[in-house]
Amino acid sequence: MTIDVKFECYPEISDSMVEDSINLINKNKENWDPPFFFDTKTYIDLPKLQKITEQFITDNLKNIIVLGTGGSIQTLLALKHLAKRKIFPVTSSRAVELKGCLDKTSPEDSIVIPISRGGETIDINSTIGTFLKLGYKFLGLSSMGTMNTILKKIDCPILDVPNLSGRYAGSVTNVGIVPAYMAGINVKEFLNGLENSYEVFSKYEKQPSIELATFLFNLYKKGYNVVFSMPYSKNLEGSIGLWVQGISESTGKDEKGMIGTYQSAPICQHSVLEYLLGGTKGIVIPILWTIKNENPDVFLTSSVAHVDGQSAQTIVNYQANATFQALIQQQVPSAKISIEGPSEGNIGHLIAFILSSIYYLCLLLNVNWANNPKVIIGKEICNEGLKQKITSEQEIKIRREIAQEKFKEFF
Repeated sequence: MTIDVKFECYPEISDSMVEDSINLINKNKENWDPPFFFDTKTYIDLPKLQKITEQFITDNLKNIIVLGTGGSIQTLLALKHLAKRKIFPVTSSRAVELKGCLDKTSPEDSIVIPISRGGETIDINSTIGTFLKLGYKFLGLSSMGTMNTILKKIDCPILDVPNLSGRYAGSVTNVGIVPAYMAGINVKEFLNGLENSYEVFSKYEKQPSIELATFLFNLYKKGYNVVFSMPYSKNLEGSIGLWVQGISESTGKDEKGMIGTYQSAPICQHSVLEYLLGGTKGIVIPILWTIKNENPDVFLTSSVAHVDGQSAQTIVNYQANATFQALIQQQVPSAKISIEGPSEGNIGHLIAFILSSIYYLCLLLNVNWANNPKVIIGKEICNEGLKQKITSEQEIKIRREIAQEKFKEFF
């Protein structure tokens, strides 16, 4: 089966390295839950989804306002460029984004979709009342907690969010599929892309996602622990956000792991490339992400002969390939990942590749791919501070006292 994801890395990994990875993956996979996200059908009921949402999908519906953060929204952001209606992702109560959404939408042409598995995320719960007071219509994606209670009180339709790891669940549950469907995205093509890809990526044998995991794992053993992504298309940045969250939140535990970061390309060539090429070696792994045939694309008019008549994305891809070659020349281990185009099916291929690679990397590190136990620490501190109305001065005092204890003789 042909999967539209091309993976290229240097230094190249050998067949024996991949075989060693497969053996370690098979050994460690028994320590953790199986990957539920390889199953693209069990957790989503499209006929039910269509029936419940039909009351909202009218000619007047112009805006899909999604109150969600992290895994609750990242899959939707990967598909956002394919939407027929305007998507407003409201990931927190940051004032500029919230005010911008309120200024550009109205209760008459919008639907608000709050999303939370546990129902206690303050980023989401803090904004619901503002839209409710103004008379916006709601469709909830929720199963428990404070948010679920709020939504039941306003008597809006509620679709289930299964108790699954959010960053992996978005693509195969209501979490990502409901708002995507309401935005006019072809979710069937996306799910088909996922399903076809997992027929390849779910196999514990030599295939691209295990090869990427092998490449990263062997560099990790040499001390590399930062993965810097360079997406050469706006249409890739949502998917790269999922990659950054996935690799950081999934591998980063038990004092192990790698952190993901990214900056749009080719602008990153003018901001961080000097460091990558000439700075400290042995820490950062650059990954370039490209699209062969962009949609939409533009043909350029230029007085520069070798630019005139070329498509805009062609010029960008030449820059990507040149940067990749420059990295290799400077002995910087790096990789390039490409898809043919940004369609629903191809984004399905890419997300399947991303999630599978992260899963296998976690097995190589022997860490729990599904959980994120430390994230709750900050949430509890925030909620307690709000409840106690702690002042900024008190917060500084608390931090200083903690730091004096935790960082004794640190420097």
